[in-house]
Amino acid sequence: MLTAKPVILCVDDDPSNLRLLERTLGASGYLVVKASDGRDALDIIGRRKIDVVLTDVLMPNVNGFEICQRIKGDERYRHIPVVMMTAFDSRTDRIHGIEAGADDFLRKPFDHGEVMARLRMLLRTKQLDEMLGDSYRNIRNLTSFGSHTMTSFHPSRFDLLSQIDSLAGQLIRKHADDAGRPSTILVRVFGVSSFEWCRYEYVSGKFKRSTCVVDVPPSDSENGVGCYNNPRSLPQFQRLIQALDTLGTEVANIVCYPSNMACIFALNYGREVTKYDATVLECLAMQTLFFAHLASQIRENEEALAYTVHSLARASEANDEDTGDHILRVGEYCAILAKELGLAEETVNTLRLQAVLHDVGKVHIPVRILRKAGALDTEEWEIMKRHTLIGAKIIGDHQKFRTARLIALSHHERWDGTGYPHGHSGESIPLEGRIMNMADQYDALRNARCYKPAFNHAKTVRILIEGDGRTMPDHFDPQVLRAFRETTSLFEAVYETSTT
Repeated sequence: MLTAKPVILCVDDDPSNLRLLERTLGASGYLVVKASDGRDALDIIGRRKIDVVLTDVLMPNVNGFEICQRIKGDERYRHIPVVMMTAFDSRTDRIHGIEAGADDFLRKPFDHGEVMARLRMLLRTKQLDEMLGDSYRNIRNLTSFGSHTMTSFHPSRFDLLSQIDSLAGQLIRKHADDAGRPSTILVRVFGVSSFEWCRYEYVSGKFKRSTCVVDVPPSDSENGVGCYNNPRSLPQFQRLIQALDTLGTEVANIVCYPSNMACIFALNYGREVTKYDATVLECLAMQTLFFAHLASQIRENEEALAYTVHSLARASEANDEDTGDHILRVGEYCAILAKELGLAEETVNTLRLQAVLHDVGKVHIPVRILRKAGALDTEEWEIMKRHTLIGAKIIGDHQKFRTARLIALSHHERWDGTGYPHGHSGESIPLEGRIMNMADQYDALRNARCYKPAFNHAKTVRILIEGDGRTMPDHFDPQVLRAFRETTSLFEAVYETSTT
């Protein structure tokens, strides 16, 4: 914990008075900074931290009243107590001093006991004011962060650990003189299997998270948040302190939030901790628990969505030649290609899931056509091609399923314009459809059809890259085909894993 001496700025144009104050205050443990006139005093205040100003009233150029007015009129310095020293006991001077913002008065010649008592009172008042100010700023930062998180919230991009990283970063001490913040924060969210104890610090100008082992179980305590300035004497913190000692962190004070859902410890503030700091930590804890609950709800919704999507996809394959493994494989193929193409992780994951709905329109194609042993006649082929349009209609226009709809509608379009249902070509075909075309063709060639046997991986790759008359490289987006060339081994691994 920081233990810097209080800094007292003494301002007087009489050198003997400055020497007397320096001896008196220095002997009592204060650090004295001297200024012989008002201009020097204001310059010093602008350059370094000052805890109290003792200023003479009558000085040339800038007098004590002007110094006080300048200090109290500046948002940066108005919290500094100003004591006016005067040899006069004029009622007018006192009123003038009060109007200038003076916090107290001392009459010359000084009484040692009175000077010390007034300084201790002013420093304590200033300290309490700074503690309250620290807490206000910390709560304001956390509130602003929470507000920003909610206004920019997107479920698919929400990551619990990243959010808690950011929360801890709002509170952690970043500068040595920022005494109102902890140097270390420990966080553990219980009930999340992948969430270990996280230790946050600001090291060498960088915010750092590391995992650690702390033998502190979930708490059923109803005492809530607490603050402790001498935790080493308390039995409930002995295991925590011993664990942190082994990590090189010596604990001077603790503000903690223990519960059966999350535990948060803020350690080593640069001053004594108070109920104000406890209030700040409780605010951080509430946001942490809210984010944990939100993450749980998002996870449940995603699992329910994935289950529903796969159920619908399995229904579409019920009367087709393909097995349920086909829909899973094409999702993985699409993810492989999307990743190779450099698409964002969110897009990769969306493709992996929603690609399985590519043939959902087949639920409205007659079984006799889906299972016909021979080649389809012209009329049957026209009916079969409608599954793309039907699939897009089934999926609908909801933004959540935009990718699925694009894939269902366009996955049989070809780069050279010879596909269906619209005969689109080139980049007029959505990228999602171009990716799915490659994935679907690979899996179709690997599986037996009424008109062909199942091909091995090598032959399938050769057909897709070189063509065989029926399937040609001109059917595919050149960039998607290049991505396929680079990832053929991954395609093979997906297929072999699903069929063994």
